This record gives sequence, C-alpha cells and structure tokens, in this order.
Amino acid sequence: MTQHDATAGSPSPSSNAADGADAGEVLSRSTDAASLARSLERSAEIEADMDVNPGRYRMLTGVRPTGNMHLGHYFGTMHSWQPIQDRGVDTWILVADYQVITDRDGVGPIRERVLSLVADTLAVGVDPQRSTIFTHSAVPAANQLMLPFLSLVTESELHRNPTVKAELEATDGRAMTGLMLTYPVHQAADILFCQANLVPVGKDQLPHLEQARMIAQRFDKRYGRAVKAHPVFRRPEALLSQAPLLLGLDGEKMSKSRHNTIELRMSADETAKLLRKAKTDSDRNITYDPQGRPEVANLLTLASLCGAGDPRSLADQIGDGGAGALKRITTEAVNEFFAPIRARRAELSANEDYLLQVLAEGNAKANEVAEQTLDAVRTAMHMNY
Repeated sequence: MTQHDATAGSPSPSSNAADGADAGEVLSRSTDAASLARSLERSAEIEADMDVNPGRYRMLTGVRPTGNMHLGHYFGTMHSWQPIQDRGVDTWILVADYQVITDRDGVGPIRERVLSLVADTLAVGVDPQRSTIFTHSAVPAANQLMLPFLSLVTESELHRNPTVKAELEATDGRAMTGLMLTYPVHQAADILFCQANLVPVGKDQLPHLEQARMIAQRFDKRYGRAVKAHPVFRRPEALLSQAPLLLGLDGEKMSKSRHNTIELRMSADETAKLLRKAKTDSDRNITYDPQGRPEVANLLTLASLCGAGDPRSLADQIGDGGAGALKRITTEAVNEFFAPIRARRAELSANEDYLLQVLAEGNAKANEVAEQTLDAVRTAMHMNY
C-alpha cells in the first residue's frame, strides 16, 4: 500500500532531532515524563480520529512465538485487536518467528507455537478476511530492508536504546548477538515495510518506535523518494496501551520463561489448579492495596478485568473471607470470561489445515505489499536495474 496521510503520519515532537548528533539522546529520552505526556496526548487524538477516519490508519502489532499466549498477552494487547479491526482500521498481526532467536540458542517447537498463536489470534476475534496474519520468515522482501536500514543507524544509537539495554541486562552477562543489538532495526523493518502508521505499544517500547521514525526520516533525506509527492515510508505513531500490569502467579513479572502464567489454551480445571497455588499473603482480611499487598491486588485486578466488578468493591465483598474466597471468585471470573474464547480456540486447533491456509493467505498479502515497498526503495536508491 502506498497511501500517505499527513495527519496520520505527522512527526512526533522529537523527530526533528532524528538526523542530529544527539539522536541517541532522543532515544534515551523517549520514555521520560515530558515525552510520555506528549505521546499520551497524541495517542488520545488518534483514538478519537480512528472513529471518524479509520481509513487513514494501518495498524501493525507483533508477537514472538516463544511460548503459548497467556492472560498477560490478552489484557496487554490481544483484547484490542478485534475492536481496532471492527472500527475499520486495516489490521496486521505479525507472528515474529525470526525474532525468537534474538536471545535464544534455537527456535524450539516453533511450528507448534506459530500455529498456536494463529489459533489464539483467531479465537480472540481477528477475522482473516479483514485482517492480515503473517510470519517474518515468509516475507523476504521485508527482511531485505535490513541492509539499507542498517546504513542509517549508528552502533552508539543501538547501544543507547533503552530496550536493548534492558534486554542485555537480562542475559546475565552473556554476549549480545548481532541480532539482539539490531533488534530495533528489525522492528523498524516490520513496521515500515507494510506502511503501518499505527503501532500499539507500552511506554517501554516507545524507543523502538522512535527508532523506526528516525530510519524513515533518514531514508528520505539520504536516499530520496520513488515518487516526489511523498516519502517511501509513512511515519508510524504510537497507540499507547493503558492496560494494567498483571503479575505472574508467583508475584513476580509475568513471563513465559518463568512458567507463572495462565495460558489462553488451558482448561477451566487447569486454570483453577494454578490459581489455587497463586501467591497471596498471611492477612485474612482482603483489601485492595497494590503497593502494600501486590499479590492480593493482582488477583483482585484479574477478577475485575474478567468482569467481576471494581477491585476495591470486590475486596470489600470478600472481607475476612481470606485467600480461599479471593481465589475462588477470581477462578470463576476467569473461567467464565474465557470460556467462549477457549471453545473457539479448541475448534480452530483441531483444524490445522485451516490455520495453515490463514497463514498462507496472510503471507501472500504481506509479500505483495513488501515487494511494492522494496521496489520503491530500489527506485529511490537508483538500484532498479
């Protein structure tokens, strides 16, 4: 797609510095209070405009298939996919299979996990007739953008990207791979190849989006345009998530690698068993205190997200019923809320041929768009011989 819209792709407050010597500083500041406030304001403007002008936007979101999707994924981002799609926004879901190896020694049971993610995506309401579901590895033209994009960034900028810093710290001293260092560039290729101008993110992912904007701007300045009327790439903007942060069942950060999650594919019995083991505390009187009693507050929040009511009202309702009553109410709320999603997912998982068909059709569409973008890149770079 080559649609470009000035309103949907307008520069962020920091983009003017993208070509300067302080670009690394811009990335570092992209999550500070002032930048975050501007991003939140712009995100609210986009939310309002989406209802009036949905055709202005193409939304891209992606998930690494490093394990099965869980409740944190659902309430963090997946719950928004169908509503965005239903508002008429062109919705693209990336199964980021190549990014599995940014911080791992192998791909693991990748085929199983990719198809599981496709089933989850469809089960939460994404319609493959209206949205595009595709994989990294099946779109070579998109990955080919890495070469010109790498010419537009410096090693210093990559090292100063806050997310890259955090991921390096999480490796416990292991050497950083080239793929991990260039992770923001790969994400930029994901976003820019399909001309996405809307990316749902949390505030910690804003540096990646800023990097993509910088690359788009620098490409335009250094290499020029295929068509004089507009740049080759649209400028992506953030749709900031307001979802609350859910803890894992052990009270730590929810993570597939920590095995402290409830997966979307789990049965009601499996969910109940896990929630019975969820960490709480020794105080029998249930109160909603996210700072002082984070584990108890986490279960109250989860029950609330699943339709059981306001977390403070729930706490008052349970009173001195203790952790047992809290876990029972949370289990009932979770299982009731996810019952239709799980039923639909079971149907989908039983039909592997359909899942493969959905992926093949999405990959075909992604390849068509990627080839158009790569052709424009070659034209701009005078390499169309």
